[in-house]
Amino acid sequence: MPDRQPTRQPAVRGAKAPGNAPRAHLCLTSGTGPGAPAWRKRRVLLLNTTFEPLTALPLRRAIVLVVCGKAEVVHGDSAGMVLHSATSAVEVPSVIRLSTFVRVPHRSRVPLTRAALMLRDGHRCAYCGARAETIDHVVPRSRGGPHTWENCVACCTKCNHRKADRTLGELGWQLETAPRAPRGRHWRLLAGLSDADPLWLPYLGEPAA
Repeated sequence: MPDRQPTRQPAVRGAKAPGNAPRAHLCLTSGTGPGAPAWRKRRVLLLNTTFEPLTALPLRRAIVLVVCGKAEVVHGDSAGMVLHSATSAVEVPSVIRLSTFVRVPHRSRVPLTRAALMLRDGHRCAYCGARAETIDHVVPRSRGGPHTWENCVACCTKCNHRKADRTLGELGWQLETAPRAPRGRHWRLLAGLSDADPLWLPYLGEPAA
């Protein structure tokens, strides 16, 4: 196991110490060695008090919520990272939960993004089942096809080039499953992520269309 090496970090903005005490300066202790700087790009899953997933926050914002007492850590970072100040230590979180319930307006339509579509189709080509690298419009855009969940599928490069601007009928191809928009609040969260921490999965539900 590599030795833990502290790295000096700037103060967390927005976090206030109790009373009139000055803002604490925090430094990071990590068991990840040379890979420690990657923590800056980390995001943290924010849950409502009901454990409903709300959004993915930048790590700095999540730490502020925990330090201010507005949220609690549900799952810490799997690498064992800890933020230290002169008087306390805060576990770097992967999942946090709000202390007060927040009412979220319902949005019926899940945004169509590359990440979400790849998750919907299991990163497999809808035409041949190979590993998908791109997105294809079932009815080509040049033929009037819309950019919607129902007209977009994950596709491998080979099938994408072969299909080009032709329709499935012209090629004699068929889809095993008709594409449709996924449903569920966790899909709105996944639509904005390129990847998710495995610790988030129990809160995101089964990603099914």
